[in-house]
Amino acid sequence: MKKFALCMTAALSMWGAHAEVKWDLPTGYGANTFQTENVQQFAKDVDKATGGQLKITLHPGGSLYKANEIKRAVQTGQVPAAEFILSGASNENPLFGIDSVPFLATNYAQSKRLYLAAKPAQDKLLASQGLKVLFTVPWPGQSLYSLKPVTTPADFVGTRMRAYNPATTKIAEMLKAQPVTIQLSELGQALATNTVQNFLTSSASGVESKLYEQVKYFYPVSAWLPRNATVVNIKAFEALDKPAQEAVMKAAADAEARGWAASEKLDSEYIKELGAKGMAIGEPSDAIKKTLADIGEKMTADWIKSVGPDGKAIVDAYRKP
Repeated sequence: MKKFALCMTAALSMWGAHAEVKWDLPTGYGANTFQTENVQQFAKDVDKATGGQLKITLHPGGSLYKANEIKRAVQTGQVPAAEFILSGASNENPLFGIDSVPFLATNYAQSKRLYLAAKPAQDKLLASQGLKVLFTVPWPGQSLYSLKPVTTPADFVGTRMRAYNPATTKIAEMLKAQPVTIQLSELGQALATNTVQNFLTSSASGVESKLYEQVKYFYPVSAWLPRNATVVNIKAFEALDKPAQEAVMKAAADAEARGWAASEKLDSEYIKELGAKGMAIGEPSDAIKKTLADIGEKMTADWIKSVGPDGKAIVDAYRKP
C-alpha cells in the first residue's frame, strides 16, 4: 500500500499537481490540408502524452486570426501557439524567406539541407521575438501552371502572372510578364475572368483548389518548397512543467518527421491526380530551365545581400559538398 501511495505521489507530481492547461493554436490553412491534419495529430499526441493535462485546440482556416495576423498574435501572447508560413514574414526580416528563394532548393533532399543550414539563425531570430520553434514542414514544390503551353522564355512575355509575395512579383518581372497580386482563395475567379494566365503554386493547391478544372498545363519546376512553422510563445512553454515540455517536444519531433514524409508522398500523388484530371504534365524545356536557373542565381545573390554575413554563411553551408 505504501509503495502504491509513493507511485501515486510521483504521478501527481508529474501531471496532477497542475491544473489542466489549454492552448489555442490558430492556422491560416484549411482543415483538409495535410499541414493542418499534421498539426491536429500533434495536438492529439500531446493530449495523450500528458494524460489530458495539456489540451491544444486547433483553429484552422483563419477562423481565430487571419493568416497575416497569426505570427503577431503568438508573439504578443494573445495565443500561446500558432502555425504560419515562414516566408510570409520575409518583409519583416529576409532571413524568414530562405526557403522561398527561387530555384535554390528544388527537391526534398535539398530543402532539408537548406533547412538545417538555416535553422540555427532562424531559431535565434524567432527566440529574440519570444517564439520557440516546435516543428516545420514544407509544402510540395511551387510548380508552374499555365493556360497555354510554355516552351520558351518568350511565352511568358506580356502574360499576366499571379503574384502573392515580393519573390513571385520579381519572378514575373524578370520573365517580362505582368505580375497580378491574387491570393489562392481568389485564383479560381481570376482564371475564370482571364485576369491571370500563369502562376506558380504547389501540386497540393492544384488538387485542393481544383485548379485542373481551369488550367491545362503543369510543369513540375519545384521553384521552392516553402515551410510552415508551428511555434509556441516561450513564456507559455516555460510555464509548463518539465515532463510536459518533454512531451511537447517529443510530439513535435514526430510531427516534423511525419510531415516531411507526408509532403513528399503527397506531392507525387497530387501530380498523378492532376494528370488523371486532364492536365498535361510536362518537363520544362532546357531553355525554360536555364532561364529559371539564371533567375534563381540572381535572386539568391540579392537575398544574401539583403541578409548579410548570416545569409552568405547559410548558403555556403547549404552548398558545401
